[in-house]
Amino acid sequence: MIDTLYEWIWWDRFWLPVNLTWADLEDRDGRVYAKASDLYVTLPCAIAFLLVRYLFERLIATPLAASVGIREKARLRVADNPILELYYLSHSRNPGQAGIDGLSKKSGWCVRQVERWFRKRRNQDRPGVLKKFREASWRFVFYLLALIGGVVSLYDVKWFYDTREVWNGFPKQTMLDSQYWYYILEMSFYGSLLFRVTFDVKRKDFKEQIIHHLATLTLLSFSWCVNYIRIGTLVMLIHDASDVLLESAKLFNYAKWETTCNSLFVVFAIVFMVTRLIIFPFWLIHCTWVYPTLQYPPFFGYYFFNVMLVVLLFLHIFWAYLILRMVNKFLFGKVSHLFGSGLFHSFFSILHPFPLSQPSFGHNVTT
Repeated sequence: MIDTLYEWIWWDRFWLPVNLTWADLEDRDGRVYAKASDLYVTLPCAIAFLLVRYLFERLIATPLAASVGIREKARLRVADNPILELYYLSHSRNPGQAGIDGLSKKSGWCVRQVERWFRKRRNQDRPGVLKKFREASWRFVFYLLALIGGVVSLYDVKWFYDTREVWNGFPKQTMLDSQYWYYILEMSFYGSLLFRVTFDVKRKDFKEQIIHHLATLTLLSFSWCVNYIRIGTLVMLIHDASDVLLESAKLFNYAKWETTCNSLFVVFAIVFMVTRLIIFPFWLIHCTWVYPTLQYPPFFGYYFFNVMLVVLLFLHIFWAYLILRMVNKFLFGKVSHLFGSGLFHSFFSILHPFPLSQPSFGHNVTT
């Protein structure tokens, strides 16, 4: 039964163009291909990322935060109340009026006391600026290194400048060592974010954040298995472009450098719009939607990959909407600066991944 299910899931007709089989993606003639078994490497790498992050946040990010005046503030703890604490942990952090009334009767406290207890209890659990600063520092360092690594691994390949080259000879395209590590490290990092998502700062857009991480990992894993490596590297690079600016803006916001923070956000918004709403759909999705059909009839894997890209595009549009709302409030004077409203925290809570030095798609270069 298990063998039958395995064979059905990995049926060639699902994932590969007509007249091609998995045997065509076995190493031969000097060509090296990605293998599904290589994905197991991402698990220990993700755990290693968690360890490195732990050390980084305590040995580097915490002293850095102290140098700009960010320290953990002591918070008053609420009075012990087993009844309210159990409800807080197992039911709701913000009960409705009916819940408040019921808890008032059970605990023997008046309604006002119960409401005050829940308000203070939520404040007690609210992450401090130091925690946010450490998380943003870690992501900034990774995105910066990923940006540099992505550019270094792609600047001298043809498909970085001409997206038609992405499908030249597909799927018999050898994988470079730089592409191997670029993929493995990116997937491992997103895996580590997924492992930590319940412990990191959690805000209003938690569900969108989970969808983003899962869609990213699914997209990268699939592109790895079917040798969509070239387009996968471009997608990673496009997405990573704005994140360095985003995380740096957050760092300056936590340090209360408002002018620098606002300037970085404006640059970030421009880069985001260009890379994720122009280059991503009109170059990369166009590349995956149009060019493959010039060589092979459409197949399930073709549709699956493009659907995952469209899912990411819809998330980009959602984030762009939040950005424009922030800019609108700033321009029309509704907030004193870009980060003066809760909209900043709502937006920053979901926007992770993908950096770039924008590729010029207008000319060819030989490798």
